[in-house]
Amino acid sequence: MSDDEDYREKVGLSYCLAMSTSVFVTGEAKAPSNNPITSQYGLFFIAFEIDPDTHRILDAECSATLALTNRFVKGLFVRECITEEDLLTERIAARYHGSSQRALIAALHHAATKYRSAVGLAAG
Repeated sequence: MSDDEDYREKVGLSYCLAMSTSVFVTGEAKAPSNNPITSQYGLFFIAFEIDPDTHRILDAECSATLALTNRFVKGLFVRECITEEDLLTERIAARYHGSSQRALIAALHHAATKYRSAVGLAAG
C-alpha cells in the first residue's frame, strides 16, 4: 500500500467527505530553458487538491518528466496546509535541489494565490 493510500485509509470517512467538497487549483511558472520540462510542457505546472475546511493538501502532482520527481514533490505537500507558504517554501529550499526549484516555489505561490481567491481568504 502506498503512503497516499495508507493516509486515505487512516482518515477514512473524513477523506471521503473532504473529497466531496475539495478544491482543485493549479500553479504555473517558467522552468529553466535547459530543463526537459520546458521542452515537453513549455512551463512548470503543479496541481493541488485541497480540503477547503482545513486548507490541507489532499493530493498534488506536477509536470515533472520523472516519476520519482513527481512522487518526491507530492511528499513535500500532501497533508500540509496550502496557506503555510513560508513553511512550504522553506521545505522546498531545504529538500528539493532539482533544476526546477525556483519554478516549483513560484508555482506554489501562484497556486496558493488562486486558492485564497477561490475560497475567499485574505491575501497571504
